[in-house]
Amino acid sequence: MTNRFSIALASAAVAALATAAVAGCSSSDASSAVTQSGDGTASTLRLGYFPNVTHAVPVLGVEQGLYQKALGKTKLETQTFNAGPAATQALLSGAIDAVYVGPNPAINAYSKSNGEAVRLIAGGASGGAGLVVSSKINSVSDLAGKTIATPQLGGTQDIAAKHYLKQQGFTVNGSGAKNVTIVAQDNAQTLDLFKQGRIDGGWLPEPWLTRLVAQGGGHVLVDEKTLWPGGQFITTNLLVSTKFLKQYPQTVKELLEGQVDTADWINSNKAEAATDLDAALKKLTGKSLPKGVAATALGNVTLGWDPYASSLQTVADHAVDVDLLKKTDLKGIYDLTLLNEVLKAKGKPAVSDAGLGQK
Repeated sequence: MTNRFSIALASAAVAALATAAVAGCSSSDASSAVTQSGDGTASTLRLGYFPNVTHAVPVLGVEQGLYQKALGKTKLETQTFNAGPAATQALLSGAIDAVYVGPNPAINAYSKSNGEAVRLIAGGASGGAGLVVSSKINSVSDLAGKTIATPQLGGTQDIAAKHYLKQQGFTVNGSGAKNVTIVAQDNAQTLDLFKQGRIDGGWLPEPWLTRLVAQGGGHVLVDEKTLWPGGQFITTNLLVSTKFLKQYPQTVKELLEGQVDTADWINSNKAEAATDLDAALKKLTGKSLPKGVAATALGNVTLGWDPYASSLQTVADHAVDVDLLKKTDLKGIYDLTLLNEVLKAKGKPAVSDAGLGQK
């Protein structure tokens, strides 16, 4: 990491699996972790994110101290996750206050709570996901009878893979000549099994997409960007507890300021950001990325704050199509008020909720 920033990484919350967090921390217990001052500022903000390139904004914003700088006197505690369902389970349980997560888990959390418990308050990234396969697979038709991996059942990439395969005339986890087996597992395990030839590919987020190419000899069969108008679709959102948003709006606004500042720095310093991201991911995962992977992966992702809200309903429709979500009214899932206040203050254009804002 460069010495551009002097503020150290905020203390990471030592976290077990989200299921353990659910068992050990009820919403009422968790609320005692924060206290409110008269100005809507919390004493502590507990933030979740993934050690992935699609979460580069929070990864670097935390590591380089930009989030803590924006939060001022509010203490930042962090927790990392492998995939969205576990992350949203922690949010719904009250174990964390806000989390960067993919669209499908965010939609599921909104649906499970009948639209009450969570709100999407910003985007984070677009792109940076797709299907990498072995050299034996040269076309989509070659997927018949093969096994591919996704990060977690019901996660964003899991649903994207299943919807795509269904559209191509395949069955999933069934039988017959056009069946594809999908296994949900940790991304690191996917890389190992792919290198061993025990699975045929994975629909994954960055940097794992690039890692399967660089370390496993795979190639990209489907870049998910090609499936969306203009190549724009939401990959990472910022989801917050509605209770926390209402109690501590100043803290949430400061969090958003930290996000915008971090995204601006990354986009203006791509080479340095890639180097710093590599170091930050090593710190979080204990392992270095192969040379050049961070830069390549970062180039496949659009980082910022736009929620690309117009893509969210389509994402939800895909989940319904593969029987992983009941039809859900998404009206009210977004509250972009604070984000647009931050953007206005910084002289940036407002972002849209595509009609899915507060009722």
